[in-house]
Amino acid sequence: MTGAVPAEYGDKTSLVINAITRSGIGLLKPTGSFLAQHGTFGTTNVEGDLALGGSKVGQFAAFNLERSGRFLDAPEFTVLHDRGTATNLFDRIDFSPTSKDTLHLNLFLARNRFDLPNTFDQQALGQDQGQLVRTLNIAPGYVHAFNPNTLLTINPYYRLDQVRYYPSPNPFSDETQTISQQRRLNNVGVRADLSHVKGIHNLKFGVQFSHTFLTENFQFGITDPAFNDPASDSFIPGLLPFDLTRGGSLFRFHGHTDVKQEALYAQDSISLHDLTVSLGLRFDNYNGIVSGQALQPRVGLSYHLKPSNTVLRGSYTRTFETPYNENLILSSSTGGGGLAENGILGPATAEPLRPGRRNQFNLGLQQGIGKLVVIDADYFWKYTHNAYDFNVLLNTPVAFPISWNQSKLDGVSFRVNLADYRGFSAFIIAGHTRARYFPPETGGLFFNSDLPGGVFRIDHDQAFQQTTHLQYQFHQLKKIEPYMAFTWRYDSGLVAGSVPDFETALTFTPDQQAQIGLFCGSTFATPTQGLTGCGGANRGALRVQIPADGTANDDHNPPRIAPRHLLGFSVGSNNLLRTEKVRLILRLTGSNLANKDVLYNFLSTFSGTHFVSPRSFQAQLGVTF
Repeated sequence: MTGAVPAEYGDKTSLVINAITRSGIGLLKPTGSFLAQHGTFGTTNVEGDLALGGSKVGQFAAFNLERSGRFLDAPEFTVLHDRGTATNLFDRIDFSPTSKDTLHLNLFLARNRFDLPNTFDQQALGQDQGQLVRTLNIAPGYVHAFNPNTLLTINPYYRLDQVRYYPSPNPFSDETQTISQQRRLNNVGVRADLSHVKGIHNLKFGVQFSHTFLTENFQFGITDPAFNDPASDSFIPGLLPFDLTRGGSLFRFHGHTDVKQEALYAQDSISLHDLTVSLGLRFDNYNGIVSGQALQPRVGLSYHLKPSNTVLRGSYTRTFETPYNENLILSSSTGGGGLAENGILGPATAEPLRPGRRNQFNLGLQQGIGKLVVIDADYFWKYTHNAYDFNVLLNTPVAFPISWNQSKLDGVSFRVNLADYRGFSAFIIAGHTRARYFPPETGGLFFNSDLPGGVFRIDHDQAFQQTTHLQYQFHQLKKIEPYMAFTWRYDSGLVAGSVPDFETALTFTPDQQAQIGLFCGSTFATPTQGLTGCGGANRGALRVQIPADGTANDDHNPPRIAPRHLLGFSVGSNNLLRTEKVRLILRLTGSNLANKDVLYNFLSTFSGTHFVSPRSFQAQLGVTF
């Protein structure tokens, strides 16, 4: 669900996915699949699932194993120090003792271990950072049908996430700073709701309770003598005790807190012939490092004009947005350790992170053209007081929640679907997004750049992006029915706020200049030889649009990533041997076919620097039964 969502969903509501897990009940014969994939960068993926059951008991299990030499999107087009593995195991057990009662148990285990990809400079230093994440999730459930119109659902859950971020064995191999982290997030809770359908009404009432236990350990130290040089005008005295190049020791942080949240909600979907009215009300009570409460009305209207096959819709949503839990304690610790007073790590506010409140409006239109074409358009407008985002530490996956006084986001999305016509099908998705944030910062730590002085665009802001997918399936080849597909993606360029003018680019390291393709005349920066000046008019960057001198504006004319086109294709068959029950699957996929050397962000305060993946191919072979 995008846009307005029912009252049963709280917190961050930009996108809700309601996933219903497969069950083995009723499957007297086992069904399942096994797929193996291998591709560029040594990427190997193996996955499978199996379902089996009877009239009262069911079992469904699934697993996924992945290894890749390009596990994360890297800060260089060349892959450096980017190996990783991921394992996921899932099991669902169902038991239905009576026709009205069902019990189920969901079990989930996950582990991923990966290297942090390096820049050329970091590779030369021997930087060897990595992260390990372990996850355990236990979610039993009970469903009782009082009658065909009334259903009770109860879902308790337990989830544990453990995150370990490892520095290089030699701290002085870490560029600028060495950092490490040990973080634990333990979440328990229960959700219960009662659904009732009567006449034109589809009602649901529910309660939700969650208790989150957070433990954070964080260490860092300066490893570059030029980073906080006492002779520099930008010297920060509070950092000197943690300068390992001047006899300092590691900064060490330890914190623990509990976060409790309770919610009540009620909603009704009313069907009045061609008009559907959705009404909802939700109340949240939040008690963490800070406290807050909010009443959240929801209303939506949808009208079907049958003569023209048109659906008109509109909605209003009020949401209560609680702080992100990742590194929440450290981001809110303005006093302990002097994070705000002495400028340790980065600028910080004197206030902990507080919940935000959002008003959201959506207007939409869906138009059917004949039996094959459907057009869908949507306009959204979101106004948030105390708006959240993440701020990354350098170019690592270590992220800290931050908040700003307010944000205004609006945009349009557009989709055209063409159903299968003699084997040919297609869809086009396009959109435009404005994402404006308004200082002051109201909570959290801020790294990598100076605090903005006025309204600014974050790197979700993009004038235009689109994806076109064309597919042809050979129905004339019975049972095999092979297919060919082609994908074209265009991005006009996200905001890249770190390059307001060419003179600023000249202060970057040679490697950073090479990342954006900085040039003066016919001379281009390389990872080892940068540009120190340029007197000619023919200058700029291949991968970043730098505003003309004196014209940069964080709101109306920010620097942006250069526009890019990416092409992909796939071919395959879901029944290669033309069999009935056991089917052989074969697929070949290629992405970035032109091998475009392009960025999708650069020195972003919110996400770092990343290149689009180079050209890659994957082949998949599998069987379903």
